[in-house]
Amino acid sequence: MKRTWIAGLLACFALAANAADPPLPAGVTRGPSVEGIAEYDLANGLRVLFAPDDSKPTTTVNTTYIVGSRHENYGETGMAHLLEHLMFKGTPAYPMVWNEFRRRGLRANGSTWTDRTNYFASFAANDENLEWYLRWSADAMTHSFIAKKDLDSEMTVVRNELELGENDPFRSLLQRSAAAAYTWHNYGKSTIGARADVENVSIDRLQAFYRNFYQPDNAVLIVTGKFDQAKTLKLIAGTFGPIPRPKRVIDPTYTVERAQEGERSVTVRRVGDTQMLLAAYHVPAGGDPDFAAVELLATVMGDTPSGRLHKALVESRQAASIFGFAFAFKEPTLVFFGAQLPNDASLDAARATLLATLENVVKEPVTAAEVDRARTKYLKNFELTAADPERTLVALSTAIGEGDWRLFFLQRDRVRSTKVEDVQRVAAAYLVPDNRTLGLFMPTTKPARSPEPKLVDVVPMVKDFKGDPPVASGEAFDPTPQNIDSRTQRAKLANGMSVALLAKRTRGATVHARITLRFGDEKSLFGTSPAGSLTGNMLPRGAGGMTRQQIQDEFDKLKARVNFNGGAASEDVTIETVRESLPAVLKLVATVLRRPDFPATELEQLKNQRVTQVESQRKEPQGVAVVAMQRQGNPYPRGDVRYERDFDEAIADTRAVTIERVRSFHADFYGADHAQMAVVGDFDAPAILALAGELFGDWKSRHAYQRVANPYYSVPPAELKFETPDKANAFFAARMRFTMRDDDPDYPATMAANYIAGGGPGSLLWKRIREKDGVSYGVGSGVQVSPFEKSATWTAQAIYAPENLARLKQGFSEEIAAVKSAGFTAELLADAKKGLLLSRRLARAQDTTLAGMLAAELELERTMAFAGRIDQAIEALTVEQVNAAFRKYLDASQLVTVYAGDFAKGAK
Repeated sequence: MKRTWIAGLLACFALAANAADPPLPAGVTRGPSVEGIAEYDLANGLRVLFAPDDSKPTTTVNTTYIVGSRHENYGETGMAHLLEHLMFKGTPAYPMVWNEFRRRGLRANGSTWTDRTNYFASFAANDENLEWYLRWSADAMTHSFIAKKDLDSEMTVVRNELELGENDPFRSLLQRSAAAAYTWHNYGKSTIGARADVENVSIDRLQAFYRNFYQPDNAVLIVTGKFDQAKTLKLIAGTFGPIPRPKRVIDPTYTVERAQEGERSVTVRRVGDTQMLLAAYHVPAGGDPDFAAVELLATVMGDTPSGRLHKALVESRQAASIFGFAFAFKEPTLVFFGAQLPNDASLDAARATLLATLENVVKEPVTAAEVDRARTKYLKNFELTAADPERTLVALSTAIGEGDWRLFFLQRDRVRSTKVEDVQRVAAAYLVPDNRTLGLFMPTTKPARSPEPKLVDVVPMVKDFKGDPPVASGEAFDPTPQNIDSRTQRAKLANGMSVALLAKRTRGATVHARITLRFGDEKSLFGTSPAGSLTGNMLPRGAGGMTRQQIQDEFDKLKARVNFNGGAASEDVTIETVRESLPAVLKLVATVLRRPDFPATELEQLKNQRVTQVESQRKEPQGVAVVAMQRQGNPYPRGDVRYERDFDEAIADTRAVTIERVRSFHADFYGADHAQMAVVGDFDAPAILALAGELFGDWKSRHAYQRVANPYYSVPPAELKFETPDKANAFFAARMRFTMRDDDPDYPATMAANYIAGGGPGSLLWKRIREKDGVSYGVGSGVQVSPFEKSATWTAQAIYAPENLARLKQGFSEEIAAVKSAGFTAELLADAKKGLLLSRRLARAQDTTLAGMLAAELELERTMAFAGRIDQAIEALTVEQVNAAFRKYLDASQLVTVYAGDFAKGAK
């Protein structure tokens, strides 16, 4: 690729980063450095990566252990994932980990995959939280409890998570196809494990697994965001450094599958309303030089709308949607292609089309245009990922599992240099019948063998790798309401459209924007659903004479992620791009909004997708419960935009929408006279304000606008129960309505009360239902309060096994009753106040979230000062106020509760 002036600028940042390298504490050596990411190595084998970015006032810390389901032995499937859960049970020095996360406002979690397990936390940048989290991470590495009592309770939580996956047709088919594709390798086993192994694994084996793999020489610590490098490196040396290097040697995995010797098939028969078709092919490992060609091939075949499968299956209406992706694993892996079909579609016809499209690649070679389009999309996503510290952290963790963190950059370089001949060679070698695993068996008399898989030694590949200059850094920005208001320019265009602009230097010169159009009123919008939402989602499928593909290609070239989300009375556009592209992106967005072409064929595709999505939820516990909850007590007639439709109505209304109705809806309602636009990031504010005026300042809707009110309405308490046969997991939902607006004096206390009761990990419901009883993988509650009317709702939800229904009910009712009678303690409130304030600060530190906040404020004619007053009110809360708010507003006797699951089977 040609180097531009930007590359020279980035090189300057690289020199600045190198010049600012922190001094090395005793026992620490400097490792490789690539594109602003520096490695430091401790004597005990721990590798440390620093990816500083002062432009975001947040810090993210991640510990990646090079262990996953690939390392599990017979009878130990799911052990790596089960261990991930037990790590959060604490150590003797840190016994209440989730409480500390909550009190400190940390957004923390862990994840397990085939080749690695990682633990991470993001928080508003401050030395106290950074030091605490690093000290806990170091202690957890070798001193975690991993106790029998915790295994007994957490085992049932993991089993519930397993059951949740069993409810998902796609995940179920994906896992069984992988199992059929692999004969010996652990990649054929689900990371979450076999139910019998999860239920029966001994604590001794789990502790031995922990002692073997959770050691400094098998871990990589990553720190990104805003932090003092010298101080942090010294702290890491002082906390992790004393951990001795273990004497044991981790045995390498050496199982390699032979080349597949014929088609394999698997059929999953379960209750459902949509069909799925999937084809898997063995391909080289993620670190193999050919994997770049595999990734491009997956896009050439599986992208929407440019991919060959989309054109062959979706445009012909044989399928509702298609997909294509490859897993970047340490050892030889799989690439998947497939489609989702309506229940009345022909699976045989779709299968024939899918296989013909994939395996006729020798007769119909991939083209340079297809490869260039796929490469542009990959490089766009890479650049936007590299500009975001948290996304970079996830990508680095994945690369570590593949063999080395520098593979993240090396893979990009390989994609840059991959030729169309490389993609064609890989396609011809691996997309052959004998290398295929499919949902149905198809014999053949002429087997074609794919190349023998091989292991990859990544070390020599990355030994001298240098990469590109680091991504440009940004400015340090304080996300306080006062500073945000002082930096935000607000204006109105000639037609009344409101604009908020917050310009600041960001990492990679990124910029985020939000545009919201609002239209119609209660009377004029009557009978327009779902034409309104379909209209909004049709916009980018053809506009200004450009096809859907041409619009997507142009956004890719401009390094932009743009989403159009249509609603009954509004249209939301979210934009993520870079400074140099923002003007062109806004011009293209304006073209899409103002001059849509509405191709009739695209509407049929969209309707087919919508109907298929609705059908897929018809027998899912969560879908059934949510629809029932939304419909209970709804006072509006059918045709009103506030009316909640059942599954049959949603399908019928979608099918009834014509292209004429879509075009008419746009012509009648769309305009920018009641719109809001907010831009946050690296951009020229005066120029963008002037451009906004040119693009939107003369655009008005034909219909007068009056926001459709959503006033409070009373819903009597009720208990609803629905049978969803053949579903391993069940869903619980509860809701009550009450009168409150977000400027009510009781609002901050109500927020705090909900946060303590059910607001995520560490809440009272979490501690009882997940940690103590082990009934649910996910449980929590939320409160939604309108800024317009005195109308609010409190909701709670949980997933669980159907046979645990009685235990779920008991745990939920007892916890709510205990709070009602005894109240919250001062200690719980102190932790909640700190956690709430830090989480609110963290939200304001995310540019995409901040753009949404500023756009919402424009509609409300508010500034961030309102958020500042809420922060002050939270800080001043007393335990008496919070207890009074809970008792006044959150009345369990007024709840509507919904239970959906296979209770008949659970009772047996």
